[in-house]
Amino acid sequence: MLRFDSGRICLDLVATGAYDSDQLDSAGRLGQWLLGTGLVPAGTPLDRADGAWLVRFAELRDQIGQLVYAELTGRGAGAAAALERVNALAGAAPPGVRAIRGADGRLVRTFSGAPDCTALLAVVARDAVELLTDPQDRSRLRQCEGDNCFRLYLDTSRGRRRRWCSSEVCGNRERVARHRRRAAVAATS
Repeated sequence: MLRFDSGRICLDLVATGAYDSDQLDSAGRLGQWLLGTGLVPAGTPLDRADGAWLVRFAELRDQIGQLVYAELTGRGAGAAAALERVNALAGAAPPGVRAIRGADGRLVRTFSGAPDCTALLAVVARDAVELLTDPQDRSRLRQCEGDNCFRLYLDTSRGRRRRWCSSEVCGNRERVARHRRRAAVAATS
């Protein structure tokens, strides 16, 4: 299941590979992810998204993951190659956008031309650069405390005490496990 709750596009991309199975396992799934993040406006044809796009997004995902985890653990110098690649991708031009009138008369965003893989990668890479160079956002970067969850997210909670990537997913699992432990102790008493 694709989720978009990390607080940043680059972290949502890293999350697609945070488990045993690759969530971007086809060009169609990549298209769903691009639409779900808002990188690509709804209704944009993604005819050119193919296996090559998939490989390039998976590579960027791995590089951003290496870079973010290295920064979280204080081993940033160990991810020099990933940093170089992310910076190179971030330097490309983002997709050209324009506003047009939608069917209801409101202005909607569309691309000036067909979506280009390099331009979309640039947006995600640039998001990673902005995240890791913004002291405030970087200080909010967390790894989920849920069992077997490796998702990264921005803690934007009021007291900066958020522990899970999602209260509905990992938080709920933790509450259920805690309840079961209490029930087991009560049953043996």
